[in-house]
Amino acid sequence: MSPADTGASTVVAATTPVPASDSRLTPGGPGFRRMSFALFLAGVATFALLYSTQALLPLISSGFGVSASAASWTVAAATGGLAVFVLPMSALSERFGRRTVMTGSLVVAVSIGVLVPFAPSLGALVALRFLQGAALAGLPASATAYLAEEVRPKALVTAIGLFVAGNSVGGMSGRVITGWVAQEWGWRVAVAVIGLIAVGCAVAFRLLLPAPKHFTPGSLRPRVLARTVRDHLANPLLCRLYAIGALFMTVFGGVYTVIGYRLTEAPFSLPQGIIGSIFLVYLVGTVSASTAGRLVGRLGRRGALYLAGGTTATGLLVSLADSLPLVLLGLVLITAGFFAGHAVASSAVSKTATTGRAQASALYQSAYYIGSSTGSTVGALAFHAGGWAGTVGVGVLAVVGVVTITVLGSRAARVERELAPA
Repeated sequence: MSPADTGASTVVAATTPVPASDSRLTPGGPGFRRMSFALFLAGVATFALLYSTQALLPLISSGFGVSASAASWTVAAATGGLAVFVLPMSALSERFGRRTVMTGSLVVAVSIGVLVPFAPSLGALVALRFLQGAALAGLPASATAYLAEEVRPKALVTAIGLFVAGNSVGGMSGRVITGWVAQEWGWRVAVAVIGLIAVGCAVAFRLLLPAPKHFTPGSLRPRVLARTVRDHLANPLLCRLYAIGALFMTVFGGVYTVIGYRLTEAPFSLPQGIIGSIFLVYLVGTVSASTAGRLVGRLGRRGALYLAGGTTATGLLVSLADSLPLVLLGLVLITAGFFAGHAVASSAVSKTATTGRAQASALYQSAYYIGSSTGSTVGALAFHAGGWAGTVGVGVLAVVGVVTITVLGSRAARVERELAPA
């Protein structure tokens, strides 16, 4: 990572006077709350739809008569569709505007959500979920690019943290609501309810989000897009951030895909409604993501990533105990570490990229959701082969990767400082 990643540089940036002509949004200023709440709701809808089947996997397994690894494809297909289409959708947002693409993505995704409860087979369900993920691809990268353009730099981490907090609330509410609804009326009714909630979020988002004032349309020419992507992939700092996002999401995707199966088995044997309520720990992620800005201010970017990785690893090890309170504590630590790490890494991408921000954010989101798909699939396979310890092993290896990449970034920044002219 570059020297700009240190805590000291964060303080300097925060004390630099803002030109009077700067009309970008800042906390406490007009429009900031509306914008934050609108993107918070967009984050709720995105994660609620994207992971609507995750807490229901045991019921889907029994309903279609398939294994845990086969049912996990209803999650992996959605995140995989998002990973594949996020870059093309970001290019559309460069040409037609962030708000337009985000609105279109939500409209298509909630429309597909109406069809999901009627899927006649696992194959049809997986196909619909892939299309739903592809539709949602226009939201994450466009949202972070919108924030980078419309929010003052010193408030960017806070603003992105609030958007990520919406992700955590969406993930939590989707899983909790589906758990209790499915216990009474089955998984099909449960995903239908999530679809209706997403419709309400989409309408409120479009009504609340301020019109962009600092967007400049870009080119849709493939050659220009390819050059922009190539430049981003040639940036070592961006590549490290992409890898960190993917590895954090590998942990999270694996843990939350498998946890429902673990809690239905002995010694826990919990009913579906209680298992869904376990996802209330996502509220911890809401807090850790929204406070990521203060964490970076105190520890620097790399320090925040070390703390997030250490917290996640500790949670994985604590969750190995056959004690429900300790499993819950482990999930709390995993969730807090993941959302803090994700908020820090994603905001660093938006801050690092000075041009082609939508493509830079799209590459991060693509890596992030590839990590989710990998975690969902590999975590389920590891659980099938070695139980919960197998899933934890996959997660610990991913956290080791995060720490290793951050250490390499620290060394690269030190060398860069030493070689820089006095």
